[in-house]
This record gives sequence, structure tokens and C-alpha cells, in this order.
Amino acid sequence: MKDVGNDRGDATPVQARWGDDERGLVAAALRLLGIRNLVLAIHDPSFPSDDAEDIGRGSPYTEGGRRFLRFARDLGFNGIQLGPQGETSADNASPYDGTIFSRSTLSIALARLVEGGPSGALLRPESFRKIVAGKPPGSERRAQHGHAYRAQRAALREAYATFEGRRSAGELGELGDLEGRLDAFRRRNAAWLERDGLYGPLCAEHRSGWFHTWSGEPDLDRRLFAPGPGEVIACGERRRELLDRYRDELGFYAFCQLLAHEQHAALRAETEELGLKLYGDLQIGYSPQDAWAYQSVFLRGYLMGAPPSRTNPEGQVWSYPVLDPAQYEDASSGGLALVRARMDKMFDEFDGVRLDHPHGLVCPWVYAADAPDPLRAVQGGARLFSSPDLPEHPLLARYAIISPAQLNRAVPRYADDWVTSLSPEQVGRYSVIFDTIARCAEARGRAISDVVCEVLSTLPFPLGAVLERHGLGRFRVTQKADLDNPKDVYRSENAAPSDWIMVGTHDTPPLWRLLDTWERTSALGRQAAYLATRLAPSPAEEGAMARAFASDPRLLAQAKLADLFASQASNVMVFFSDLLGMKEIYNTPGTVGDQNWSLRVPRDYERSYLEMRARGAALDLPRVLALALRARGGAESAERGDLARRLERRPR
Repeated sequence: MKDVGNDRGDATPVQARWGDDERGLVAAALRLLGIRNLVLAIHDPSFPSDDAEDIGRGSPYTEGGRRFLRFARDLGFNGIQLGPQGETSADNASPYDGTIFSRSTLSIALARLVEGGPSGALLRPESFRKIVAGKPPGSERRAQHGHAYRAQRAALREAYATFEGRRSAGELGELGDLEGRLDAFRRRNAAWLERDGLYGPLCAEHRSGWFHTWSGEPDLDRRLFAPGPGEVIACGERRRELLDRYRDELGFYAFCQLLAHEQHAALRAETEELGLKLYGDLQIGYSPQDAWAYQSVFLRGYLMGAPPSRTNPEGQVWSYPVLDPAQYEDASSGGLALVRARMDKMFDEFDGVRLDHPHGLVCPWVYAADAPDPLRAVQGGARLFSSPDLPEHPLLARYAIISPAQLNRAVPRYADDWVTSLSPEQVGRYSVIFDTIARCAEARGRAISDVVCEVLSTLPFPLGAVLERHGLGRFRVTQKADLDNPKDVYRSENAAPSDWIMVGTHDTPPLWRLLDTWERTSALGRQAAYLATRLAPSPAEEGAMARAFASDPRLLAQAKLADLFASQASNVMVFFSDLLGMKEIYNTPGTVGDQNWSLRVPRDYERSYLEMRARGAALDLPRVLALALRARGGAESAERGDLARRLERRPR
């Protein structure tokens, strides 16, 4: 990969202050520590934008977004983890409820439609300036999803009208190439474009965004792509009728998707030049339009949720459909074909893929879809393939992979050790979807290690067996570590090389917010004592180090981050708020509101980060790596010590 500073050739603030060698020192430290991947996690809305292009929501495709990626590269990160990038609705900003094939049109950088480039000039400058000027106050700190949705839709309508007007008049000019690209894109992606494009018009026609509530004639619309007995011909005729009626809507939908996909391809080319691996996020859930479009591959009568756990003691009602295991026999159709189509697209568009809640691919927790109290139903649910004889769920017996003798009935059925043993043949049956993913990765030239598994507090025995089968690790979220339990899964000393380790995720409070809480309680001293055992070069130095950490909370925060690099895990992930010293929460699980999924990188991050880093109030990567290097002994200890001294000499 070509290694460049930025596309203008000038120095970034990091390079200007410390020189080009800091990134080299960081890379050397990562090699000595055995860290393959140092990945910064950030979702699309959180990216900063330049003032002249900001519509009230971030995007990696804007100039400001791309500058932030260069900033991350210059700090020493070698990968970027994005969130799910599917299309969301106007009233739901959660990326985990987005579409599985269509890309979010909210991330399209409108400035590029004004400038021209590959798509030609499609948007009037005055229209764009009006959108930028009309963004709500405070949107540079918190994305305004609803406002951005409406503004973006209006701008894209204008862009499409420009394109269609010129095409109708035979005056495409510089847009001529766009016409050919759009036609090719529609042919190449017809399988999902038609379904996704029809859902919106049908929702408007039936005055409901949820297909289960559609009523009136024709009733076929609810099952348009999943015809019942004797309905195949009628559904086909109805589809043709709708395709003709909504020809313009479908054209607009495909046009927007082309823009979104082309801008992503341009970003991918840039991250490759920068030496950044780009990770996508494959959410476990399905949007309403996906649940409608692919209902034929989903299990009837059951939905997927999250059982009671350490993270969510009450469980969570997700209302997501779950793939029908009866269709697993034929890999060319049904649920496995859908998995393969999703993975092929992900590996075409990203260097690696994060699997959101992989339990749902191996041993999903399911509950009755028609239960009057969904939360109670979730709490009384069961594992789809691990319930051979439950009186409350007799229908699940047909899908059981294990026998009653392989169950530990002394624990709740959501417990990790509910299943006690598995034969190799049984592991293979649990691994059907993961085997499909592995084949997709290989076909696209990816290694299975490019698959990142978001396994948090629970690791059911079947899922652990499947991960072992493929040599994959889990997440270690160290802010959740139980300091009283040496075997706790979140403690850094229990991490394996295949694991991904992090202080927090998009669903946890930032480290800097926790620090305030720890200062008000005895937790600060306990964290200091624990981190001293992890980072002191020798037992004799633990006491002094513990006292130093306890007396300086900001030093303790750097130690908490250094703990990641001192572990055996070869993959480290940092959420953007932990990098930048931010205290605001990005998402609070189980809640709905404008505060969720909206936190953005502050526009002055380059200046503020340098100031906060100097005060120890943001991630100081050279200092953190020096701590980790000194904590690691062995044959290379002299080399590590020398590099640690060089890192410590870097200006703060």
C-alpha cells in the first residue's frame, strides 16, 4: 500500500508538531508488542465535517471525514472500524436497524454533487449553501438525524431531477457517463434494488411503515416476495404492476444507491493508499423492509432477542427475525444464500468485517413472536438449537442439535454451560453459517482472521466451539472487568492472541467519564492496584506504581489504555471518544432518543486533542506504548526498553 501524509502533500498538525518519526516509533512498538491491528472505531454520523459542507450529520465521505482518517493514520492507527451503513428511517437513527444491502444515503457527501467529478454537477451551489446554513444549532457536536434526513432527501431529489431533466432533453453532456454507470449498477444489483426500492412506496400506499399492519386490497403486498400456495403467478403480476407504477421512485432509489456506493468505493481506495484497513459491521438484525423482502427464509412463529445477561439482566426485546434452519440443507437458496450474498457484498466493500452478536448466527436466543408481553417472552425464551425437550417450546425440538443428556439443567438455559459437550459432527452443524462466512472470505481473498466477533459477557459452549473451529477470538472490554474474579472474561490477563481488546465500545461510557466516577469512590484505588500488577516491570515496583496511579487519575487512565497493549491480544480497538478524551455517551443500550447514535467528533479536534493529550486528558499513544513495553519482559526486553525511552522523550 502506498503511504502518504494527505492528499495535498502538506503536514498534518501531528506531523508538524512531532515530526514524521512518531508514527514510525508507534509502528515499531506495535510490532514488538505483537499487535497486528490497532483499529479506531467510529460510526458514520460521528465524523466531523468542514463548516462549509456540514449538513448536521457526519460522513466518512466528506472532506472533513477523510481528514479525520488521515489524522488517525498519523497517530499510528492501521485500521478503521465503521458501524453498519444500511439505510435507516427518518425516525430511527440506530444503524443496527438499517438495511442489509442498501447503503445509507445520509452519508452521501453533497459537496461532491456540487463540485462535479465522476458524477458531474448535479446540485446547485445555492441549494447546498441553504442546506448547510439551515442546520440546527449544536449539530457539530450532536448529529441531527431527522433534520439531516429531510435535508438530504430534498437535495438528492434535486440531483435526480437534474439528471433526469438532462437525460430527457438529450443534453447529458458530462453526465453521460453517469447514465451508463447507473444502468450497469441497476443490472448488477437488481436482486436487492427492486425489493428495497418498492418498500417505501408500498408503505406510503398502505400508510404504515410496518408490513404486518398493511391492510386492504391487494393483500398480496404483504407477501410480495414470499407467495403462498397458488399465489406465485398473482404475486408476479402484482410486482410487474408495481414496477411500472413506481418506475420513477425506483429510478430515484437506484440513483441514490449508486452515489452512495461510488463514494464508498472512492473512500476505500483512499484508505488503501493510507495503509488503513477498513472494517464493516454486519448487524445481526434486519430492517423492516428486509424482514418483508426476505420473509420466506425466516422461521415462522419465533423472533430473536437477547437473553438475560451480565450486561442486560432483564434481557432485550429485539423483534428481529431469525433464519429458518430447515433451509440450511441447500446452500444455493434460502437463508444460506442470503448470508452468502451479504458476506460477498461486505468483503467486496471492506477489508474485514465485524460480526455483531455472532450468537445469533450460531445459537440464537428466540422467543414466541405472538407473545402479549415481549419482554416476559424473551426472559422465557430458549436457544434455537439447544432445546430438545422444553415443554414451553415444543416446536424447537425439531431443530435441536444436542440430546437431552448433553444439557446441564442446574443452570438457566441461557447460561454458557447449558450445553455440556459436543461431538465434532455437532460442532459442524452449529457452524453452518460460520463455515459459509469462511468460504466467502476465502473467495474474496480475505483471511478468516479478518472476521471480528463481538462476543461480550456471554460465550455459550456451542459458540465457543465454533470460534475455536475457525481460530477466532472474542471481545475483552476491560472497563467491565471484575477485579475480584481472576477468571473474569474481561480482564486483560485472560486475553488470547486471537482476541480483540478494548476499554469500551459504542455501547459503554467513555473511559474519561468513568474516571470521574472512580475518583468519587474507592474504585480509583482498586483500579490503580490492579493496573500496577499488570504494568509494573517487577513485583518490587508495584507499590510505587499503584500509588502513582492512585494519586494521578489521568495517569491511571493512560495505564488503563496501556493495559490493552500489555495483554496477549494481538488486536486493539479504541472507540473515538476514548481517543479524544470525550465524556459524552454515544449510545445507551435499551433506550431511544436524540442523544443516542448522535455524538460527533468536535470540529476543532486537531487542536483540542493536542492540548488534551499534553494534559494527559486524552489517549497519549507514545506514553501508553512505553508503559506497555516496560511491562513486557522476555528476550527482547532490552530492545523494548530502548524503544520505550524514545517514546517517552516524545513531546506531550
